[in-house]
Amino acid sequence: SKFLNDKWMIKNGFLNDVQDHKPWWWNIKVQKLNLSAPLILLPEVSCQKAIEILQEKGYDQAPVVAESGLILGMVTLSNTLTSVLAGNAQFSDPVTKVIYDQFSKIGLEDSLGKLSCILENDHFAIVVHEQMQFNGNGSSFMKQMVFGVVTAMDLLTFVSRNDKK
Repeated sequence: SKFLNDKWMIKNGFLNDVQDHKPWWWNIKVQKLNLSAPLILLPEVSCQKAIEILQEKGYDQAPVVAESGLILGMVTLSNTLTSVLAGNAQFSDPVTKVIYDQFSKIGLEDSLGKLSCILENDHFAIVVHEQMQFNGNGSSFMKQMVFGVVTAMDLLTFVSRNDKK
């Protein structure tokens, strides 16, 4: 039945455009949101340190990325505090114990329409950018770089500031 759901098809990249009456912002690219650079945590950061960093820097969440560049998931302030207070994690545990490993990714070139479909079910999406990297022997590979984290509030702020009345 999910194949009959246009929003699921758009979110998963099977359909580009199915809305007949698209809002003015539907086809604008994600890069136009002018997102600020994300705060990134390495997997060995402790829950205690993650809470301190997020509070000090004023962030609710941050991607957890291995030094290799692999995106492991997202750590949120509320989930970390809840897990520690419930006894499911210790302050000394690494953040990998409390991360969300189910998350959506979106590219800078993707549309705000696709983003809005993702944000209907998810609280955030990780904005990634593919970058070609070369090894010492000259072989190349594509690496995903975390460009930002986008929430429904970011989309709403963009739409309300630029509303074409």
